[in-house]
Parts: sequence; structure tokens; C-alpha cells
Amino acid sequence: MNDILIVNANIAAEKREPFFGWLYLKDGRIAALGGADETPPPEAASAREVDGEGGWALPGFIDLHVHGGAGCDFMDADEASFEAITRFHACHGTTGMLATTLTAPKERLDAVLAAASRFMASTMPYARILGVHLEGPFVNIKWKGAQNPDYIVPPRLDWLDDWAARWPGLIRIQTLAPETEGALEYIKRLNELGIVPACGHTDAAWADIRAAAERGLRHAIHTFNAMRPFHHREPGTVGAVLIDDRIMTEVIADGYHVHSAGVELLVRAKGPGKVILVTDAMAAAGMPDGEYELGGLSVVMRGGVARLRDTGNLAGSTLTMIDAFRFAVRKVGLSVSDASRMASLNPARQIGIDHETGSLAPGKRADVLLLDADLELRRVWIGGRELSLEAKQSGSPS
Repeated sequence: MNDILIVNANIAAEKREPFFGWLYLKDGRIAALGGADETPPPEAASAREVDGEGGWALPGFIDLHVHGGAGCDFMDADEASFEAITRFHACHGTTGMLATTLTAPKERLDAVLAAASRFMASTMPYARILGVHLEGPFVNIKWKGAQNPDYIVPPRLDWLDDWAARWPGLIRIQTLAPETEGALEYIKRLNELGIVPACGHTDAAWADIRAAAERGLRHAIHTFNAMRPFHHREPGTVGAVLIDDRIMTEVIADGYHVHSAGVELLVRAKGPGKVILVTDAMAAAGMPDGEYELGGLSVVMRGGVARLRDTGNLAGSTLTMIDAFRFAVRKVGLSVSDASRMASLNPARQIGIDHETGSLAPGKRADVLLLDADLELRRVWIGGRELSLEAKQSGSPS
């Protein structure tokens, strides 16, 4: 691990406006940063200098909702798949992620949790697994999307307590439909365990979401997708999520799941501090068009868009975080600093790791991206170690 001094770059720092200057990485941490008129610390004189060439230094992206990539799925529950997925997404700017499950029998979910726990105890040479996001199986079949209906069940507190006892602290987020029987009690228990309760794949009415937020609901997955839409007489899930400040919102910014104007509406309603960019990427991400599987369901990918064979429903995405970030800037019109916040700091705060990562600030992990002036990803450091991008595969079109 070499000490690095990145110079001649626009720095997207946490507590100040973006500025042109330098960033010093030492011993896997951000040691210091400053403007072009400020002098780096004396010890930086021996660091390897990297010329930013007028581009951007950003914190590494954190993806809270990702199922797979490079032909693999976290539901495979094996080390080779975890390594392939984390390598692929690291090459597209993701330095940390939650391994996200699908609706499945409990024994399969147990296997994923066990595999994630083992993997997190290893070296993790690429993007770090920060925990698990359980998406289902406690969802509403009406809005199942690409969740397998054969395994949708009501919330089971006994399952949750078993998971918490066997893998304490591993589950970071759990998605469920708040209107289902027993969901409010389940949400309360999630909060007691320090797990973020999320709504998704839900037919919840306005009142259901408000009641759930009173119990601790504070996250909405892939907003607008697989949830009861807004109506001026019954605001539904979307209406409640848009105006409740207790709820953070994910969005899949790829132009397929949500129009650029829909992303803009979400950011205007919630503010850039309450929106999180995610990929919801499936195994087909980074792969050629063809036939794939998601949760036991047949998927066909054409032109980088994955859909269920039998219904035509969108089936996750082939998005990468760098593409989501660029979409937010180029198509939605957000500033680089706001898009960076939505891709890094907001997700870090939502799962309680912003003291450690998610922004460029002294003392935090050196999870750093260097982009050129056209927002093309040039270099990635994870904990101060530079990742080789030579084997980089393309993600969805940007």
C-alpha cells in the first residue's frame, strides 16, 4: 500500500463546497486534503503523486441494493460468486455494498447469510460486503415484480429472531410490505435489532405507510417501482414516501425504471440528502444479451434491459453505480456534489457507517474514485489499495 497524493483534481469534500486541490492518502486512510493554495503536510513529500488532470476525486460508491453481476448472484451463496460480483462492481466505482437477497425459502436465505458472514471475515480484495439486505420474502404478491410468488409469506418474527441470534449485526436492511398482517410488529422488532426497515413490493395506502413510519419505517426501495402509485385522492405508497421526512428513498437511475423527470421529482420532493442511488443489478450486469435467471424465474436481457420472460416485468437492472451517477448528472441535471452525496454519503449514513466511509474527510477510509473531466472512471482505491481496472467489463449503457 503506497501513500498517495492526488493533485490537480476537483475535490468533492463532505463539509465544504467542491474545490480544486489535492487529497493525501496514507496508511489506508484520508490523511489530509486542501485547496491548490494550501500546502500538503511535509510527509506527503514522499508519497506517490497522481495527477488528477482537472478531473474529480470522489468518495467510493456504496450500493445498498445489488443482487449480482458478471453472471453471478448473491443467492448462489458461494465465495466464487461473491468475489466475481464484488470485483465487477468495484471496477465500476462501488467500494462497498449490501449483498441483496430475493424472495426464497428460509433455508436458502440462511445459506446466503452464512456465505456473507464467511466472506466478510475474509480479506475481501475488491468491493467490501458491508452486510446483507433482505428483500422479501414478506412482500405483497400484487406488486411482486421479479420476486418469486411461490415463496412470498407473511412476516415471521421467529425467522427474524433466529437470524439475529445466528448472525448478529449482519442484516442491515430488510424490505417488506407494511400493509401485510404482522408487519407493524415486525418493523418494531427490526428497529430494536438495529436493522433498517424498508418498504417495497407493497400495496400500502397512505395511512399504512404513515403507521409504519410511526413504528420505525425509514427506507423505501426502488421508489416508484413495485409500489402503489400516487393518486390525488389516495396518495398511496409513493405519495407518503415523497413527503415523509423520516423515510430515505432509493432510486434506480437508469432511464428504464424511472424517467429522468421522475428522478428529478424525487430529488426536489425529498432533497438530495434523502435520496440514495442504487443499481438493483442482477447477474446479467456486465454480460451480453441473452437468457438469465433471477430467483428461479426466467429473464431475457435485450439491449441491456432485463425483463421476466413470462410477464415482461423489469427484472432488476444491469446498471452500475458509475452509470447511475452519470445519469444523475447528465440526464437529471444534478450537481456532481449532490450526485456524489446520493451515491456515497447518504447510503453510508443510512446504515450507520458514515463515521468510517462515504465521504472525503480526514480519518475516514481511503475509499476514493478518480474521474476525468468527462466523468469517466479512471482509478479506484479501496482502503488505500488501488484496484486494477484492466479487466473492467462494461455495464449498462450510460
